[in-house]
Amino acid sequence: MKIEYIRNFIKLIEYKNFSALANDLSISQSTLSHQISQIEKALGGIQLINRTTKKFALTEAGKIFLLYARQLIEIYNSCERELRKFKSQESEPIVISASTIPGSHILPKLITDFKNAHPNVLFNVSINNSQLSIENVTKKKADFAGIGSFMDYEKEKFDYIEIGEDEFKFICSPTHELLKKGEKKITLKDIIPYPFIWREEGSGMRDIFQQQFKDYNELNIKLEMNDNDSIISTVNESNYISVMSEMMVNRSEKANLIKTFNIKEYPVIAKRKLYFIKLKELDLSGIKKSFWQYIKKKTEKIKK
Repeated sequence: MKIEYIRNFIKLIEYKNFSALANDLSISQSTLSHQISQIEKALGGIQLINRTTKKFALTEAGKIFLLYARQLIEIYNSCERELRKFKSQESEPIVISASTIPGSHILPKLITDFKNAHPNVLFNVSINNSQLSIENVTKKKADFAGIGSFMDYEKEKFDYIEIGEDEFKFICSPTHELLKKGEKKITLKDIIPYPFIWREEGSGMRDIFQQQFKDYNELNIKLEMNDNDSIISTVNESNYISVMSEMMVNRSEKANLIKTFNIKEYPVIAKRKLYFIKLKELDLSGIKKSFWQYIKKKTEKIKK
């Protein structure tokens, strides 16, 4: 039984005339008559309209069906309205500002999977450092941020989800003379003479490194760059050393672009958690709320 047929049945009761309604619907009278017959057939052959009199009249069964038909249409219309809201929400853009590691190594898979399940969602993702990403959230230029440090912001002002963990590694060229000592024998004193390159102010990696590597002031800091790939290229072609996320260096080390090494005084240079955040004061609705809950659910599964 088609919903269109039920709608036309209700209209027919208002018109009380097959010909007039068929004309307004731009269909033939025989088509309209066929629709009513199909409803009667679906109900087990029960006659809804008394066809033995010249005056239009419903049978007793027709009166009962009209009562429920109106309820059915109202329920169907309510359902359509709710679904239209959902469809408009799905088209709502989701703006994310993310630092390099969350934005390049963790969020892409989560975003892609969510997009596959909600094809109408529009994602706008920009890669910035942690400082700028948090600023974008606080200024409401972005709905969410992926960060490697809360920087100087109060953590309590945000809702956050732990989306991963990260460890830092020292890196140098695969042919660097430091490696001649043997990786297990390198000390802080050995690396001090070599020029050091690190990330710019505002980088979460730099912030965590300064917090946890207490001797960073001893390093021979010569350059800063706001791009990890540029740092890798610089290290690969010079005697510079640097520090970088383990997630970032793994692929480059396999490609023999760089080499990681440890120093005796710091078996672990620095560790950090990676976060997906939003303003605590911001109430999410629609598809944005669904995306937040999805990230939370997926990362909880990863932890287990």
